[in-house]
Amino acid sequence: MALHGMTIGQTARAAGLTRKAVRVYEARGLLPEAERSMAGYRLYTLADVKLLTFIRQARALGLHLDDVREVLEIRRGGTPPCDAVRDLLDARIAEIDATVVDLLALRQTLTETREAAGDRPTGEPSTVCSIIEEA
Repeated sequence: MALHGMTIGQTARAAGLTRKAVRVYEARGLLPEAERSMAGYRLYTLADVKLLTFIRQARALGLHLDDVREVLEIRRGGTPPCDAVRDLLDARIAEIDATVVDLLALRQTLTETREAAGDRPTGEPSTVCSIIEEA
């Protein structure tokens, strides 16, 4: 792998991403704008691959792009971002816990509605389906 001048396809493969993801991260400012070849092709470096790999790993942990941007900005400012990463992970865990609670409540509601509906046709006139209309 060359240290400079990798195409977007080579860079994406090396970082375990798609070309589209590389373009999105560049457009969103997470990745510096790539240099261009004489023919207009984007050219990336090994440092870009390392940054893209970090972004992929952060996304795999469920961090939002804005969270990743925050971590990168802290790092670019010269401060190790580990405290911020811990805080972001704690916030993400809390979001997931809230989602789980909401999903369990929805599952309970669905289960109760399905049990109340039974297996018999309602035979009652309704706009669409009385099971939903009466829930």
